[in-house]
Amino acid sequence: MARHEDLPVPIFSSLEPVYGDGSPLEEARLRFDNLKSRFVALFGHPPDVYARSPGRVNLIGEHIDYEGYSVLPMAILQDTIVAIRKRGEEESEKVLRIANVNDKYPLCTYPADPDQVIDLKNHKWGHYFICGYKGYYEYSKSKGLNVGVPVGLDVMVDGSVPQGSGLSSSAALVCASTIAVMAAFDMNFPKKEIAQLTCECERHIGTQSGGMDQSISIMAQSGFAELIDFNPIRATDVQLPAGGSFVIGHSLAESQKAVTAATNYNNRVVECRLASIVLGIKLGMNPQEAISKAKTLSDVEELCVLFAGNHGSSDPVVAVKHVGSHLPVPFLQELLKEEPYTAEDIEKTTGEKLESIFANSPSSLDVIKAAKHYKLFQRASHVYSEANRVHAFKDTVSSELSEEQMLKKLGELMNESHYSCSVLYECSCPELEELVKVCRDNGAFGARLTGAGWGGCAVSLVKESIVPEFILNLKEQFYQSRINKGVINKNDLGLYVFASKPSSGAAILKLQ
Repeated sequence: MARHEDLPVPIFSSLEPVYGDGSPLEEARLRFDNLKSRFVALFGHPPDVYARSPGRVNLIGEHIDYEGYSVLPMAILQDTIVAIRKRGEEESEKVLRIANVNDKYPLCTYPADPDQVIDLKNHKWGHYFICGYKGYYEYSKSKGLNVGVPVGLDVMVDGSVPQGSGLSSSAALVCASTIAVMAAFDMNFPKKEIAQLTCECERHIGTQSGGMDQSISIMAQSGFAELIDFNPIRATDVQLPAGGSFVIGHSLAESQKAVTAATNYNNRVVECRLASIVLGIKLGMNPQEAISKAKTLSDVEELCVLFAGNHGSSDPVVAVKHVGSHLPVPFLQELLKEEPYTAEDIEKTTGEKLESIFANSPSSLDVIKAAKHYKLFQRASHVYSEANRVHAFKDTVSSELSEEQMLKKLGELMNESHYSCSVLYECSCPELEELVKVCRDNGAFGARLTGAGWGGCAVSLVKESIVPEFILNLKEQFYQSRINKGVINKNDLGLYVFASKPSSGAAILKLQ
């Protein structure tokens, strides 16, 4: 039997297989009815097909997917729906018209040109659809498929994933857009290939994405978290303990990943690449070999483990932290120093200018222009220790521990992850720190930032039986002061704090 990531995106003729029953189904019906009527009112025709792709919450494994390491997210019920209609070749206007049911997002118009370059200096929400549009054509051409003459498309989007929340609203939009374009042209591909494609095409908007967000959005299975492996992409179902529930709370600090990429997200990608090069050189690779082969910290892990083995450990963090004095002269210093590196420090080790190392990556060159220093020791320490925590989390849920012991152990791992994200990776913010503390003070087994950080959400592991009380306490101790200041409306609180069970992944909907 084929693994589920080898199957195409499922196609349904009703909403029940995606949204289940009860209030989630009723809410979905209202959304689809509204989306269709708004589509007809604007474009004069109903959509041909719909695609939906969910947001996600990453339970553990932050900022390590782009380093080649496994992560453990789950899909949430909140999603992005894209309604689409392919305009006929006889229709004169060869344009892409992209609308949104939320009036906050104005109508965007683009040429029906798969080769168009996205203007990153002029950030528009419609750019995310263009990522998927370009991705579909690039992928189809690479497969030798006849894509025909580009035609106009009418598109309308309805998203319920809070923007800037760290719950992957951008990936949900790119994935749903890619699948909608695919469905409009009557095409479908294996889920793992679409996950890879959508990861690559989001880079058109300038974010060096690692692939977790797209993989879980497309490959999620209802009722399971997923251990996502990369190279090749693979998903393994992970059954979470029934007595625990994950509560997601928005810090109300918005994380604008694409806008702040050069100083935040992409900066960390560059620091990890530089850490892998310097580690490679310190562990015996010649500089040119390290520059060409050490793209991620996982590429030099084997060297780190060999080194650690000489010091009585199998943990690559040992190589980052410590060198024995009995080693030859080059190893008398620590492999990576704790003090920040300057560009000159790194260039002395590599023998090459940073601008030359990253010559083929415009987004990395933007990082170098903005960066004053690079914290290689801290970033590598986070990545290697976080990768270990993901597997410890997976091992814990499949262990023989009692449910109470299991929940406590998972909570400890989440707390350790947050400390590492906050102190070593420095991707937290004051609002997240306050929210995480409130969660722990009110009985969470563990709480941590989730997503890229620098704002967005925290996720807490809470005993199922105390979820209503827990959410009420968060409202009183974190959100009420924000409501009083007018930051959010009391009636919208359910959008910012909610419990979630693992939901299903992407789908194509052909509704009558």
